[in-house]
Amino acid sequence: MLRALIWDVDGTIAETERDGHRVAFNRAFEAHGLPWQWDVATYGELLRVAGGRERLLHDMAGRADAPSSDGARVDLARRLHETKNVLYAALVEANDVAWRPGVRRLMDACVDEGIVQAIATTTSRANVDALMRTAFGNAWPQRFAAIVCAEDAPAKKPDPLVYRIVLARLGLDASETIAIEDSPNGVPAACAAGITTLVTRSDYFREADFAGAAARCEDLESALTWSGGNAPRVDPATLRDVLRTSLEQMRRAPRHDP
Repeated sequence: MLRALIWDVDGTIAETERDGHRVAFNRAFEAHGLPWQWDVATYGELLRVAGGRERLLHDMAGRADAPSSDGARVDLARRLHETKNVLYAALVEANDVAWRPGVRRLMDACVDEGIVQAIATTTSRANVDALMRTAFGNAWPQRFAAIVCAEDAPAKKPDPLVYRIVLARLGLDASETIAIEDSPNGVPAACAAGITTLVTRSDYFREADFAGAAARCEDLESALTWSGGNAPRVDPATLRDVLRTSLEQMRRAPRHDP
């Protein structure tokens, strides 16, 4: 039976990449006196690199005006990332980063149904805290049985480490859980841990293939399209029905074991 729902954060709970992190990075560049700017398309390309500091280092590798030594680049990336996180928190607290449709309703439905929830993300705990406090206040961690962030899982998605840590902390088998993801890095991470995965398409990955996902939807208020030759389309009236129906259908979907 379904016992836990595991949430990715960036792009899944809110459009944080486009409207939050990208904007905060640009403001951090300005704060450090750098003439750099990442437009929407450029940041979409940079999302192929997992991790904010790693993204900065990748971008600097192609810039003539970046520091010439590896050590100086690493130091600049660290300082930019620290500034970015502060600016990101300010954007979230100002309600400039909206939650995606259906997310809050599904979280509340899990509480009503007695399904525990967890977070599996390779963004920092500070970023998760900023986002979740806008909806649930300072006591938000009490809503989640496990919270695993970048500090806990140094190997970033598509490595399955973050999901394996979540399963261990929950004390559950992968077959008792469903993960909700939005990115081509997140889906293989969950699948490699043996977890059935539902994709809710975010703006940056709307056209991605998502091989391995059991089901896909535009957002959590829309119809689900199930993988497999004879899999039905499900158009539930409420998200509570999604929980009941998704378990039954995902059980029938092909397993993607590690």
